[in-house]
Amino acid sequence: MKRGRVAFSGAIHEAYPDPKGVRLADGRICMEEEVVWLAPIEPNTIFALGLNYAEHAKELQFSKQEEPLVFLKGPGSVIGHRAVTRRPNGVEYMHYECELAVVIGREGKGILRENAMEYVAGYTVANDYAIRDYLENYYRPNLRVKNRDGGTVLGPWFVDAKDVPDVTQLELRTYVNGKVTQHGNTRDLVTDIPGLIEYLSSFMTLSPGDVILTGTPEGIVNVNVGDEVVCEIEGVGSLINTIASDADFNRA
Repeated sequence: MKRGRVAFSGAIHEAYPDPKGVRLADGRICMEEEVVWLAPIEPNTIFALGLNYAEHAKELQFSKQEEPLVFLKGPGSVIGHRAVTRRPNGVEYMHYECELAVVIGREGKGILRENAMEYVAGYTVANDYAIRDYLENYYRPNLRVKNRDGGTVLGPWFVDAKDVPDVTQLELRTYVNGKVTQHGNTRDLVTDIPGLIEYLSSFMTLSPGDVILTGTPEGIVNVNVGDEVVCEIEGVGSLINTIASDADFNRA
């Protein structure tokens, strides 16, 4: 099942796909543009993986790390489908990162990889923007890179794990203004989902609502004010986002 969360007519609703747009839990049908999309789940701890696709690491001229490269993100960084993300004045290189987001459904620590998928509730699409100007290095990006307000887009749907029959073979694509700029497949993850869950749970407890952003494939390009960015993952969804300026946010 696919389900999302939207704000409409002064209330927050669970929503479902419908041929005419979205169906609210009370049965009303709305156009996608009539509602305000929220992240499909309320995230707890958000883990962001860096350089978890070999070709992307090569694209950035980075050699393989010995263990997963993980950063934490605050909940204020998250926005929903069809929202806008700010490109600050004066930055030279801001890029999207299309990622499969794994949502944890059970508490666990010391999880073995052979049991790891039992702890997955489902999946959604993430677009985790980065501003390369702010990057200190790939081991230690500063807070402005990974925790900017509105820099992490999630949605539109949360998809139950049982409805994604083979998460190891999903196509990822990113479109900028309708042109394909990024293409990858989850079979190329350096550390796969069971490996990530085993690694993270080896030193901390994973909890329901935790989100693991599994990394982005090669094909990042600079995006500018006014660009429409669509991140698409086979069987999970198509996530739309637009880049806005400081002026759009009433900033000088």
